[in-house]
Amino acid sequence: MSLQRMVRVSLEHPTSAVCVAGVETIVDIYGSVPEGTEMFEVYGTPGVDIYISPSMERRRERAHSRRWHFNRGLEIIVIMNSPSNDLNDSHVQISYHTSHEPTPLAYAVLYLTCVDITLDCDINSEGRQDQNFMDKRQWVWGPEGHGAVLLVNCDRDNTDDNGPDNWDQHVNCLQDLDDMSIMVLRTQGPAALFEDHRLVLHTSSFDAERARVFHVCGPQDSCEAYRCVLGRDKVSYEVPRLHGEEERFFVEGLSFPDAGFPGLVSFHVTLLDDSNEYFSESPIFTDTVVFRVAPWIMTPSTQPPLEVYVCSVRNNKGFVEAVAELARMAGCKLTVCPQAENRNDRWIQDEMELGYIQAPHKTLPVVFDSPRNGELQNFPYKRILGLDFGYVTREPRDRSVSGLDSFGNLEVSPPVVANGKEYPLGRILIGGNLPGSRGRRVTQVVRNFLHAQKVQPLVELFVDWLSVGHVDEFLSFVPAPDGKGFRLLLASPGACFRLFQEKQKWGHGRALLFQGIIGERQVQTISINQILSNENLISFNKFVQSCIDWNREVLKRELGLTDRDIIDIPQLFKMEKRKAVAFFPDLVNMLVLGKHLGIPKPFGPLINGRCCLEEKVRSLLEPLGLHCVFIDDFAPYHMLHGEVHCGTNVRRQPFSFKWWHMQP
Repeated sequence: MSLQRMVRVSLEHPTSAVCVAGVETIVDIYGSVPEGTEMFEVYGTPGVDIYISPSMERRRERAHSRRWHFNRGLEIIVIMNSPSNDLNDSHVQISYHTSHEPTPLAYAVLYLTCVDITLDCDINSEGRQDQNFMDKRQWVWGPEGHGAVLLVNCDRDNTDDNGPDNWDQHVNCLQDLDDMSIMVLRTQGPAALFEDHRLVLHTSSFDAERARVFHVCGPQDSCEAYRCVLGRDKVSYEVPRLHGEEERFFVEGLSFPDAGFPGLVSFHVTLLDDSNEYFSESPIFTDTVVFRVAPWIMTPSTQPPLEVYVCSVRNNKGFVEAVAELARMAGCKLTVCPQAENRNDRWIQDEMELGYIQAPHKTLPVVFDSPRNGELQNFPYKRILGLDFGYVTREPRDRSVSGLDSFGNLEVSPPVVANGKEYPLGRILIGGNLPGSRGRRVTQVVRNFLHAQKVQPLVELFVDWLSVGHVDEFLSFVPAPDGKGFRLLLASPGACFRLFQEKQKWGHGRALLFQGIIGERQVQTISINQILSNENLISFNKFVQSCIDWNREVLKRELGLTDRDIIDIPQLFKMEKRKAVAFFPDLVNMLVLGKHLGIPKPFGPLINGRCCLEEKVRSLLEPLGLHCVFIDDFAPYHMLHGEVHCGTNVRRQPFSFKWWHMQP
């Protein structure tokens, strides 16, 4: 809603003014007052509502036909709610009186032409356009909130283009419009008014860098009809009334929320009076709408899987076949990146994170390309970016990245409630160092991007004790059938030692790890007795356990978990260059496809012909209704300090919860 407008009247000649339907006009009666005036009377033609109000108070009364004592504290407020049919077809008359004379001292007449001007969009985020009780200048979070939503148009609907759709100022195919939000300018009033009044659509130079507007200027089935009128280097546009009372615009986002950009973009339409050839035009009314750019949202491993990605490299044929079978069991699509494209870079989890963006009219999967830039660096852009699949990336200008900038170090929890606050879309988990230390951290541009999305607030965990340094090396989430809906799995050296001590007690101390491994390199077997007598290994794993315990307490506090929500998965680590790597395949680094789990085969001690580590994991997870499949990743992944999760990636079903309903 625009601010009130003031109009001055004259005793010498009638005054004409334009008012906007529903917008208050203040009539200044004090600029020209006949001498001796003690009272005034005000009258309006039908359709003109007139109120008298003390200027310092909100209380107001209808003017009716009675006389009012002339007091400079009073205001005359005029409101019209319906547009005029002709110029000056309504008027207000003010008569000035003295108590000594029955006839008025003078009259002032104000002729009015009413126009209705609204800039509309879907502001309540449910597909309706009802602005009666909502302030379009404000964007309000929550289930009772309101505000229009804008998608970053970052997919590539036209396969002939080289980049995302929003990289140029053209609509290259009509499908492109599905990713945009509609904005409508409605004008009602005498056509003659617009012969000397202009409508200008405008935005700030800051917002013009972050959103682009197309005006429908011809047949809607032709791409050429969509003219770029606002965007980079275009901050204002005189709107021609090509379609009479309604002009349609399509709006696309150019930038995601980020440091310095909270995600809000405003557009304004201003009615300008250009009727006086000797003076510059003057503004009469401005209407404003605000969009919020939809955030990029991650999906946790507890969401249903839609598509699994894996790389085919020189020595992982059996691994790819096992992942394909798991995907078949889970009923989801499999995409294999061939060796010609991955160039033996198998770490597809590190290369990208698959999320989505959402508006009331459209949900779009979007791949976040990590700054690691290995041999897989072109895969997200060349193979995933496409029709209804968007792309975003962030890279530091100095290209200073570490292993922590790979996206095995980027996970998200399921929905949680912590410290009385709901996180209906979960919380993002990244790994870094201890507070105040100078160790490795995720690069600032990635941290800024994730923080600016708002809807999945960050939790930073301690990972610098790990050689690779990824959160997926010690935690995972699996679905559970109870009210919580999930369990947090944590790697646990303590649980592993207790398991081995139990087996030793029952006479299985000579049982060997690493039997039956197939690969080019021979792996030395080791017995339970040897492990439990290795003081260096025990001491180092006590240190590892203390690091995991630190993270355990952070996760309990920040995700609102109790020990009942956490399952300790037996796992040992060994030291390489003063950092930790998995001693045997890392069991928590698993592929979660609904109830089907692809778990690294640990090659643990065989007792009565069965791996005791596998049996322990089954006993912990199968009561939750989960199906455990152990996949041999030893040679192609474990020997290179990665596991099943590191070598796969999953596109998952978006949340049913709408992000605009939350309270960040």
